[in-house]
Amino acid sequence: MADKDDIKPGKEYHVETPQINNSFFLKGSGALDWGMQNRLAQIFNPESGRTVMLAFDHGYFQGPTTGIERIDINITPLIPYADVLMCTRGALRSVIPAHTNKPIVLRCSAGQSILTELSNETVGVDIEDTIRLNAAAMAAQVYIGAKYEHKSISNIIKLINTGTRYGIPTLAVTGVGADMDRDLRYFSLATRMCAEIGAHYIKSYYFEPGFEKVVAACPVPIVIAGGKKLSEMEALEMAYKAVDQGAAGVDMGRNIFQSDCPIGMIQAVGLVVHKNEKPQQAYNLYKDVKEKQNNN
Repeated sequence: MADKDDIKPGKEYHVETPQINNSFFLKGSGALDWGMQNRLAQIFNPESGRTVMLAFDHGYFQGPTTGIERIDINITPLIPYADVLMCTRGALRSVIPAHTNKPIVLRCSAGQSILTELSNETVGVDIEDTIRLNAAAMAAQVYIGAKYEHKSISNIIKLINTGTRYGIPTLAVTGVGADMDRDLRYFSLATRMCAEIGAHYIKSYYFEPGFEKVVAACPVPIVIAGGKKLSEMEALEMAYKAVDQGAAGVDMGRNIFQSDCPIGMIQAVGLVVHKNEKPQQAYNLYKDVKEKQNNN
């Protein structure tokens, strides 16, 4: 039984001070439940409102592509510099240390390879396994304009519905259909459709001109894909222009792990995304880290 003798009555109720109702910092997320907001606040930095996601889920359809032949050797050293890890459950369980204190965006779509039709995917991870792996979000591809467009939309709807039930956000990754141009018309269609379906944030591509209009028309955050390997300076310029035009960060893979100095590159990207550093200054950091690495 509780000791009643030491219970002291309350005194300081601050009746003259109204309770503060804090608004959530992330675009389009103010009406979400606490658990959903909490997970999104792990993914996006509450101070900058942005994120640097490190994507290394390519193996689920590309196999051991350049830079991720050995995840334990190539990716693990980069983890301290990333805000978020985007990977498959196989890589997570087999390679990523369990003490890693980074939110996980779990690749939940699967079912095809680079040898077949990419849009013919299915949901490869159920909600129970997502919860077991303590994922901060689930991700699946949405192929607007592709042969299996309807199937990919059905996949993302399934993740959104089950994720909402348990407070886990869904990231919709826009894949480009073979007959679609990478332009304002396509990306405004794809991103808006994903948001209207209920995705909590969207991964898309930076393009010119018109990217800022896509961001404005999308009611939830957009992070840009790194896409094909560019020079370090080109990748930093792309990241700078994207966040300057409203992107909420980047989800980069090849432009980091295929860099001549991945550790320097991910730090340089972080400067651009979170500190609004100009590409040249960020590139100087990349060169400094690369020089130190080469001298060791």
